[in-house]
Amino acid sequence: MPIRLYLDAHIPRAIAVGLRLRGVEALTAQEDGMALASDSHLLDRASELDRVFMTFDDDLLREAASRTKAGLPFAGIIYAHPLRISIGQCVRDLERVAGETEPADFRNQVLFLPL
Repeated sequence: MPIRLYLDAHIPRAIAVGLRLRGVEALTAQEDGMALASDSHLLDRASELDRVFMTFDDDLLREAASRTKAGLPFAGIIYAHPLRISIGQCVRDLERVAGETEPADFRNQVLFLPL
């Protein structure tokens, strides 16, 4: 089963659109009514929905490290720095990851883009 993505509130809409055009299931925090939620709540929500959380936010890396240290599970994070990846490259990398991995591959893990 391919992974499903949960996109942080600041991820450009073009990424969500590009993913959907390629058949990748992507839900944005805005669509889920969570645009103003804290990082911790967003990661909890993504985990509830069994979706890997995609973000440009460095704070989520600290949240992942904190949860790992405390032994608290999360569905996984894909992180990219917005100045180090184009929208097109981000879409291509996320499409590849979604098609080649399983949700279990991401449990309690952080993947960095670009690949």
